Amino acid sequence: MSTMLAYALLGLGIVIIAALAWYAWSLKNEVRRREGVIRDEERRARENGLENLGLVASALLQRQVDVTEGCWRLKVLFEIIDPALLERREFRVFAEVYEQTRHLHTHQARQELTPKERFAEDKQRLAVEEANRDDVLAAAQAALDFQARYPDSLN
Repeated sequence: MSTMLAYALLGLGIVIIAALAWYAWSLKNEVRRREGVIRDEERRARENGLENLGLVASALLQRQVDVTEGCWRLKVLFEIIDPALLERREFRVFAEVYEQTRHLHTHQARQELTPKERFAEDKQRLAVEEANRDDVLAAAQAALDFQARYPDSLN
């Protein structure tokens, strides 16, 4: 192998290594940027969830929404804020009511039920609501207390 060929191959190798290093560096920066965007969006979602938590809990306590709807909405908000919160004793009832009523039809599917089927589902829903009303209202108050104590803890 001639010296000139060896230098040419060495130069080519250095160029390839430099190009790959630059590409790896740019990929690393892009990953960092995307992780930052994801963290910002998750933080905003938690902040919005915390704000809405107070609105839904208040509406539930003021009986502006029924127990089932309030539980469904609060369960979703707690899942956004931190799913582990639903494992707390004071908030567990939201997930329990959801599990007991999740088979019930909503929106268009409910409209498509016969009046007899709708009545049967309403009867089931009302039974679940009656059995859990006191616990749900206590949990809604606990959610308001949680929201009041931790408005800045998610930043």
